[in-house]
This record gives sequence, structure tokens and C-alpha cells, in this order.
Amino acid sequence: MRTVLSALVIAATAHTAHAFCGFYVSGSGSKLVNDATQVVLMRDGTRTVLAMQNDYKGPLEDFAMVVPVPVVLHEGDVKTLKPEVFAHVESLGSPRLVEYWEQDPCPQPVLYGESFGYGSIGFGAGAGGVAYGAIGMGRSTVKIEAKFDVAEYKILILSATDSAGLETWLHDNSYKIPAGAEPLLRPYIESGSKFFVAKVNPEKVQMVDGHAALSPLRFHYDSDDFSLPIRLGMANADGKQDLIVSIFSKNTRYEVANYKNVFIPTNFDVKSAVKSRFGEFYAALFDKTIEANPGAVVTEYAWQAKRSYHCDPCAEMDVTSADLAQLGADVIGGDIANAFMLTRLHARYGKRDMKDDLRFREAKPIVGGREQYSKDGIEYGAKPATDGENHFQARYAVRHYWTGAITCAHPQRYVWGGPPDGSYAPTIGAQKIAFAPRGKLALGSVIGRDLWEIGFKKGSK
Repeated sequence: MRTVLSALVIAATAHTAHAFCGFYVSGSGSKLVNDATQVVLMRDGTRTVLAMQNDYKGPLEDFAMVVPVPVVLHEGDVKTLKPEVFAHVESLGSPRLVEYWEQDPCPQPVLYGESFGYGSIGFGAGAGGVAYGAIGMGRSTVKIEAKFDVAEYKILILSATDSAGLETWLHDNSYKIPAGAEPLLRPYIESGSKFFVAKVNPEKVQMVDGHAALSPLRFHYDSDDFSLPIRLGMANADGKQDLIVSIFSKNTRYEVANYKNVFIPTNFDVKSAVKSRFGEFYAALFDKTIEANPGAVVTEYAWQAKRSYHCDPCAEMDVTSADLAQLGADVIGGDIANAFMLTRLHARYGKRDMKDDLRFREAKPIVGGREQYSKDGIEYGAKPATDGENHFQARYAVRHYWTGAITCAHPQRYVWGGPPDGSYAPTIGAQKIAFAPRGKLALGSVIGRDLWEIGFKKGSK
């Protein structure tokens, strides 16, 4: 595909806002602020299904979202989704914190299986047409290729011969484009992109705590290329933006082809204080990873999910077959609803950091971040998968070492499991990372080892 989705907000976003995968234009000129966006892609062969959820504040008077798309979309290509599906995707792929207790070294250890959320027990050293009309703009033309309604959205599919013509059309139709947008529109128009314009009917939108509760949108198309445009979002970006992309496929892990790929440091112990500040801890770790690898895109999760091994440990919510059907399994086909691959990529960038869209390519299988041991200790970092299946995650552990009496002659140390009283300790997920406090937690004070992957030493600030 030439383009998938791009972003531009009419008002400057907050420093910790997610990058918006859309383009807001307002008829009233009022500020529209996007707080968070989730992008979920499903890919098989040449077919891409794109779903997005946007959360923003501001008046609803006559505004619209503009998205570059590679082909003319029709009514059957566009759907709305239930918002909870995005919470399930975020939970499944989120960085996670687990808690382990060393079992009594003398009695027969009580084994906690993966159904309790503790994963494997380790023994070791510890530690995603038909033209309805054309509007002439002098030497340029904007054509309405299709129009239809979906839920609260009135949708137009536009084509244009040049970016100035599209800008003029939007202005003439009472939409205001942020300054500096025209040069960013130009490459999409030159590549033949169309523009998906979703205008909202305020009478059909419910406001919840000052936010417009808009239905998430999904559309699909066929194209050889697989990419995610982000350049439009640079026009009035204020500070850093976070973009998290979840990609579902049948069995393929994806990485970016035009930026550096790095893996988040994973599988090390942290102090118990991290439990109440896990989002803040992870934001600090992510920032240090980007500091060591400027402009990189970080892989946080790559997991081959099957009926018998869906996650290890599992977070609070999982992705169901019904979720996957909403996200595109109904148009992808096959058995993806029961066996799928989820890749989670995370980029954090400012106005001058990213010069091109995100272009995806297939990547080799990896493993890492599991409670598995070898003669070299626990499984550190990301390593090639020997069985051809991906099982990598951002995972961190709080460990409680045995402090009771050891009365047997041959104690068996470092057998990890659940709490001694048999209660359940849930896995903690790091969600809404873009909004976590930054600059207040000293990462080096809470980690259990040097982070050799990024050249960061324990005890550093």
C-alpha cells in the first residue's frame, strides 16, 4: 500500500499525548485536542485491515477527520467497533510486571501453573470508484469518489490532483487546516492516495467526562505495500508523541524496514516499589532505550498465541475470537481467530525525528522475556527462536527470597511460585504509558542488574 493512516491535530497536543492517526479539521476553528490513539492492523497477503480508536476533548461543532488511504473505500469496507476491543489488545501486548515468592526449600515445592498467572516455574541462580461529483479549483480538482454514512459518521472519499487544491477545498467547505500541512499532504497526493473524510454528526455523539465517545473506525483494502504514514502528524506536534502499533497476522512477526529496530530490555528483577509505579518505571526504561537508540522503533511484544499457550503470564484481559472478528478476521479468513501472531511496536518521536512513514517488513522469529532458565541463567534479551515460533515480551519481576528457617540437609533454592498463603497475585500491565509521569523516578535505583542492552548501569540516574 502507499499509505495507511496519518495524523494531524488542529491544536497542539500535550507533551505526553499519543500520536494521532488521523487529521482533525474544524469548521469553527476551535481547538480539538487528541489525548490518545490506538492503531491495530491485521495483515494477510496483500490485505490490510486498519482499526483506530481516538480519545479527544473539544467542541463537536462541525469537525471532521481526514485520513490518507491507498484506494477508494466503499460502504462495505468501513465499520465501527466496540471500544473494549482496544482495551483487550492493549492488555495482551502491554509490558508486564510479575511477582514471585521463593518456595520453601525443604518441603515438596507447590507448583503454580500458568492458569494462576505465574508462568513456568524456574530453577536458576535467582534472578497491527464511482465519482459523485467534482469541484474545480482553478488548475486543480478535488473529486468526491464515494459518500456514505456509518453510525455517527458521514464519510466522503476524496481524490485531488494537488495538495493546494485539497487545502482550498477544505477551506471552501469551512474546514481550517493547520499551518504547514500543505507540503506534508503533497507526497500522498503525488503517490495517488485518496482521502477518507469522516465528518461527525454531533447529535449522534455522547459526551463522557468531557470526551466525545466516538465509535472506533475500521476499514480494509488490498495493497502490496504495508506501511503506516505518520508525516502529517508532524505539522503541529508539540513535544514528543507516542505511537503504539499492534499488528495481528497468522504467523508473521513484523518490524520496520526504514528505521532502526531495537528490543526493549526485558527479564530483569526490580524492587518492590515498582509495583505502585509500574507505568512510570516502564516510561523511564523506554526513554532510556530511545536515548541510547535515537529514532529507533522498539519491539515490545511478539507472541505466537495458540489455544494451549496464549500468553505466559497473562495480563488482566485477553483478546477473544470475537475481538479478532471485529478487528478483521471476518475479512482476512482462515483460522486467525484461534491461532494468531501479535507484534507490538512502539515509537516516540518529535517534529524532527521521523522523516518518513513507518514501512513494515517480515521479521525472523524471536524469543525472550520468559521465566525460563539455562546453564547461563534466566533468558535475557531477544534471541532467535529455535522452534520457529515467536515468544517475546517486555516482562519484569519482583522476587521475594525465602527468609524462613532451612532445616533440611539438601535444600532446593530458587524455586519460584505464588504467595506462601496460596492467594493470587495478578500480573500488572503497563498501560497508558504516554501519560505516565516522567523525570521523577530514578531508573537505576530500582533495577536489579546493569542494563547492558542499552549501556545503562544499576545505580545511575
